[in-house]
Amino acid sequence: MAVFPFRRRALLSFAVAAVSAVTACGGALRTESAAQVSPVVDSQPARQQPCMVNGLSCDLRMRITTVDNYLRTRPGVVGYVVRDRVSGGSYANGNANAPIWTASTIKLATAADLLTRNRSGALHLSGGDYADIDRMLHTSDDDAADRLWFAYAGPDHLAFNNAFRGFGMTGLVPQAGFTRFYPYWGFQKCSAADLDRLMTHVLTGLHPDDRNYLVTRMRTVDANQQWGVWGAGPAQRPGLKDGWSEEQGGWVVNSVGFVGPGERYTLAIMNSLNGQGQFKDGAATDTQVAKLLFNGLS
Repeated sequence: MAVFPFRRRALLSFAVAAVSAVTACGGALRTESAAQVSPVVDSQPARQQPCMVNGLSCDLRMRITTVDNYLRTRPGVVGYVVRDRVSGGSYANGNANAPIWTASTIKLATAADLLTRNRSGALHLSGGDYADIDRMLHTSDDDAADRLWFAYAGPDHLAFNNAFRGFGMTGLVPQAGFTRFYPYWGFQKCSAADLDRLMTHVLTGLHPDDRNYLVTRMRTVDANQQWGVWGAGPAQRPGLKDGWSEEQGGWVVNSVGFVGPGERYTLAIMNSLNGQGQFKDGAATDTQVAKLLFNGLS
């Protein structure tokens, strides 16, 4: 409220009494005469700080609780990690470190490594190689992934796996006994926490041009990959790499990607059905997780 000096002496005692009342309520006032008090008008309303818990908004935390309750009703073992790259907060559920077949999610790591080595001059990607990277990301083409893996895995076949550890996939373990070419992209296990760190590396550790190349392709995947993180909804501009296959032990249906303006949020989901369901069941679970977390999130 503005304070105006009164000219009439008869009103001065009223002003002094009002000042005394404010002081009694805890107001801090300088000792100056009424004539020295200038009008003050607060035209800027106080900003309300967003509710945050452990670096995540209260809205997102409530959504996480809903997701955890939902997953108790779903078949198999689902590990997931959600991260807010602006606040630095993250949440990993109880299965986030469970080793699960990577399926085709490892193709994202393969693409990131090829782009990194190409930029450093360690290899020189051809036009055909770039076309295979596009196919590998757009439709999850296995033949394209094979051509790239066999061409650039190195004489000891370890070039890719050694690089993946540097991308944060410290829990990645190639599985022996399934193919003579070992390690091979198609037979590896990691956790949702590994995919979370991989996604962070893609968004923050690559050259900006390579990052943008991958982000664009992850946002424009074919219809066969428009589930999982895609469930966040078009308003959130999701991008992803999915992985699905029937492995030893049953179907695995995984999804890793980003959501929101500036790719603010990342989500990694690994879903091992353990013989308790089919692809459609796993895809429905992953999609609903993303929908519950992000659809309508401001």
